[in-house]
Amino acid sequence: MLGGILPDAPVVHAAVIAVATGAIWVGSGWLEEAAETLSQYYGLPAVVQGSIVVAVGSSFPEFASVVVTAATGVFDMGVGALVGSAIFNVLVIPALSGFGADGDLEASRAIVYKEAQFYMIAVSALVVTFSLAVIYYPVSSDPIVGELTRPVAAIPLALYGLYLFIQYEEVGDAAVDRVREGVDIRREWGRLAAGLLLIGVAVERLVGSVESLGATFGVPEFLAGVTIVAAATSLPDALVSVRTAREGRGGTSLGNVLGSNTFDLLVAIPVGVLIVGSVDVNFSTAVPMLGVLTVATVLLFAALRTGLSLTERESSALLIAYLLFVAWVVAETVGATSVLRGV
Repeated sequence: MLGGILPDAPVVHAAVIAVATGAIWVGSGWLEEAAETLSQYYGLPAVVQGSIVVAVGSSFPEFASVVVTAATGVFDMGVGALVGSAIFNVLVIPALSGFGADGDLEASRAIVYKEAQFYMIAVSALVVTFSLAVIYYPVSSDPIVGELTRPVAAIPLALYGLYLFIQYEEVGDAAVDRVREGVDIRREWGRLAAGLLLIGVAVERLVGSVESLGATFGVPEFLAGVTIVAAATSLPDALVSVRTAREGRGGTSLGNVLGSNTFDLLVAIPVGVLIVGSVDVNFSTAVPMLGVLTVATVLLFAALRTGLSLTERESSALLIAYLLFVAWVVAETVGATSVLRGV
């Protein structure tokens, strides 16, 4: 642990988790403050600020985890943790933001009709991408495994290019006044970079300690990946979203959640493939998990559409749905159910 400087003991890992959590809190504060200042400087509307600037930054841990797992030959672990993180994002983070907001968490038509719907398209595009890998580059039939190659991985990346184009047009349509007086642009970019670096290092340490504790106490790798590790890598998203919700900026809070997930699915997974050339993907495990993610996204979409806000009752329903998901994953792990193949 830490190059052998600290002993590999549960109490040490617990201390590392506490310190890393504090570091992530500080880093997310730098990230959020710099992102807000830069968005005002460049005239970005709140929904674009949340779905692009903040979302890409707070998605750095998931992005790094997928790249590392692809390079080390355990890509399924990275996909599982990423999809688990996405489910955590759409169920737990909006719920926590809803509880943290002063009153109902306000959404907008841009969030409901653009961000949420495009995110559902992103989920569908990833399922299609995995399907093409199984059809044209089959590896095994039980479980169903296909080879994800660079040309196939380029499909979701192209879709993210469309997403960026839509956001670019959103900036032009909004015509937000730019705030440039008294802004040191170099310092703000430096603070943004420092926040990303601190978050990346802290999450890497936190995830490593969580995995070590899981191994010590006999928590199965799959269960730890889609629940504990997924929640750990989502911590920056959670901190940023709850903080902005408390400040009454519901559009930025929700935009961060949906934008982060869109980035994770359309960029993080494909880039991991582009770096290593090709990876095997377990279709039998990935698609049912993406199906659960789709249901979770529809649930969030329905909650936001009723009154264009998220009430405390709806926030409670989202948390209950996540607990049901965790219960199902535990049931899969112990063999009580068998929806997932090759776990």
